[in-house]
Amino acid sequence: MDYSPIWISLKTASLSIVITFFLGLAAGRMVYAMRNERIKIIIDGIFTLPMVLPPTVAGFFLLYIFGVKRPIGEFLLHQFAFKITFSWWATVLAAVTISFPLMYRSARGALEQVDINLVYAGRTLGMSEWKIFRSIVLPNALPGILSGAILSFARGLGEFGATAMIAGNIAGKTRTLPIAVYSAVAAGDMNLAYRYVIILVLISFIMIAFMNYLSLNKRKK
Repeated sequence: MDYSPIWISLKTASLSIVITFFLGLAAGRMVYAMRNERIKIIIDGIFTLPMVLPPTVAGFFLLYIFGVKRPIGEFLLHQFAFKITFSWWATVLAAVTISFPLMYRSARGALEQVDINLVYAGRTLGMSEWKIFRSIVLPNALPGILSGAILSFARGLGEFGATAMIAGNIAGKTRTLPIAVYSAVAAGDMNLAYRYVIILVLISFIMIAFMNYLSLNKRKK
């Protein structure tokens, strides 16, 4: 059994959730603070789009943007000798793109559920908006934000379509667990596919159990 897909998937999901967490939280706070409802709807639609698009379509757009014959991909290649497509970094890019909407919507929803009277009280005490967010809003929204982070980690771990499009299926380099399952089935090695599936199911179950644990603690408080 080749263990490299397990390591690649965990490494990809771990880095992608760090990126997604801060991007999603920043995007959620930005939209949460918007006052213009029309612009809010448009921005929300753009941020949510990767969640409703087929992953292969999202992967197509990534390939179109970061391909070596495209302006961004060509610039990175010529200026920094850095090629994203069909590299391990492409798996991270795909995971971030697909998991970002989950983190964004979870963060935004958690922020919007914070009692607005607490925000008003902070303003009455002369606190800055940043201090209100850091000291009042964020601690109260943290359980929901963490739940979104767990879901985003699991989504990044299970990403297949966009990863296949921009990263390919290179053994020991870009072959993640979902792609390894597909490759094993395509090769007729069902025993290997079963093993990879069991690993994926176990990791996903642990993530869900942890999220439920956080939700239970929140209700007790």
